[in-house]
Amino acid sequence: MEALNAAALPADALLLVDSAPIIYVLEGHARFAAHFAPLFERHARGEVTLAVTTVTIAEVLTGPLAAGEEALAKRYRAALETWQVVDFDLDIAEAAARLRASYGLKLPDAIQLGSAIAINADALVTHDRDFAKVRGMRILG
Repeated sequence: MEALNAAALPADALLLVDSAPIIYVLEGHARFAAHFAPLFERHARGEVTLAVTTVTIAEVLTGPLAAGEEALAKRYRAALETWQVVDFDLDIAEAAARLRASYGLKLPDAIQLGSAIAINADALVTHDRDFAKVRGMRILG
């Protein structure tokens, strides 16, 4: 996995963002939010495009919904819908199965990687060390 340097990303980069970085930034995580915030800022300025899977949307919304914070969940969903949303379809499901078989990834991780490949993303942004063994996709964390 390569260290994330948001300032060094090329203009118009397409990045699929895994759940943890989104949760860190949206919830202001004391330790990790500052690491990922510059990427979100570049997106807000229109310099890079961020993509998110429907699986990530489900994961990100779980915390606020479990806490009974319906309004917060709606704000999170509204923010994520402005990103490129990658639906979990049959082709991504098959790719995820192949990636699980090749790398031993957990299903959600395989869906993230399969989705990044399907949209021809420049990189997958994550905080998950399970992606360290992946080859053929730039992994930033």
